[in-house]
Amino acid sequence: MKAVKGTRDILPPASHVWNQVEERVRQVFRTFNYQEIRTPIFEETALFARGVGAETDIVSKEMYTFDDHGDSLTLRPENTAGVMRAYIEHRLDQRPGIQKLFYLGPMFRRERPQKGRYRQFYQIGAEAIGVDSPVVDAEMIELVDTLLKACGVEGARLLINSVGDPASRKAYVDELRTRLAGVKDQLSPDNARRAETNPLRVLDSKEAKDEPIIATLPSIHEFLNDAAKKHFADVCRYLDDRGIPYEVNPRLVRGLDYYTHTTFEFLHGALGAQNAICGGGRYNGLAETIGSKLPAPGVGFSIGEDRLIMAVEDSFSEPGLDVYLAPLDEPSFRHCALLAKEMRGHGLSVELAAPTKPRRAMELADKLKARTAVMVGDNELNAGLYAVKTMATGTQESLTREQLLARIL
Repeated sequence: MKAVKGTRDILPPASHVWNQVEERVRQVFRTFNYQEIRTPIFEETALFARGVGAETDIVSKEMYTFDDHGDSLTLRPENTAGVMRAYIEHRLDQRPGIQKLFYLGPMFRRERPQKGRYRQFYQIGAEAIGVDSPVVDAEMIELVDTLLKACGVEGARLLINSVGDPASRKAYVDELRTRLAGVKDQLSPDNARRAETNPLRVLDSKEAKDEPIIATLPSIHEFLNDAAKKHFADVCRYLDDRGIPYEVNPRLVRGLDYYTHTTFEFLHGALGAQNAICGGGRYNGLAETIGSKLPAPGVGFSIGEDRLIMAVEDSFSEPGLDVYLAPLDEPSFRHCALLAKEMRGHGLSVELAAPTKPRRAMELADKLKARTAVMVGDNELNAGLYAVKTMATGTQESLTREQLLARIL
């Protein structure tokens, strides 16, 4: 038996890198006053059809949907819609201030597996819900910039854009649909379909044959009204204040239906041609789309954790073992078991070996990258001393129990 295509096992020592990255991520979220939310990994299918958009590739082609005694349920392909559903259901708008929520966990999309992209993949994301302000947009981008640097990602490029308010966006989409109607038969099959159902996604196409046509399409900035222009200008100004460099990319429209105003992506060269490491934006109309009677403007982002790990894994060291306890016989093993318990109580990582010969014990201690190896046999028990070897230097000395604990702590 093998893992299902598009899934994988995350094994040690790689899992150690994942844990270190997640620890750093949680620390950054704490400093920005974000709190964790954990939503179910499946929701009603209608949540994604209405929230993400029925004509998006995610909903139309990539979701894992199943029937549960007459109810249509779907493994979550993203988590913004689920977080907003939880915000509405539990009336988080009644809590004080902006609701600043983060999540880490698996998502599911049935897309073609490729380097760094899996059918079960992992996302790190955050949502700030309750305020429609460019101040919050800029802080969200600052949060991502801080988070990436904390994880060791240097030199990431920030692309930003505005897709305007609903009126601006609708006018632009209508114009795109009109312009693409006359050349639809010249487009690739996917883009020919999108030209009618979701014209914004055509701008984000990677099809080389479609590029000459896409290059002739107007910029969304030609359709922004005064309010949308001001919102975007304020976001740029706040980023300038923070010293965060960015590039304005008018084609960065993001095809999910719930986006309004600010959109952004971070790119990183270590990921090859598919170099987007993070994406996000504002979604002021999502709450109403999924059935809320009250508006709940929000802005958020998600990072593909699989791809983040690819970009930083070489900068993380493998986990080391603090102490390898090597008893040489049964009485020594029983003594070492109590010693191991005491050491672990101090937060040390300890491997208690089965009784074995000294040479074999040292070989295993070396393979496990132990900092310190302690051999215990009859002589050590009778003398009240431990044979302690510092693995990095190979030096060995005899220490009392108190000296041993003082040394390794």
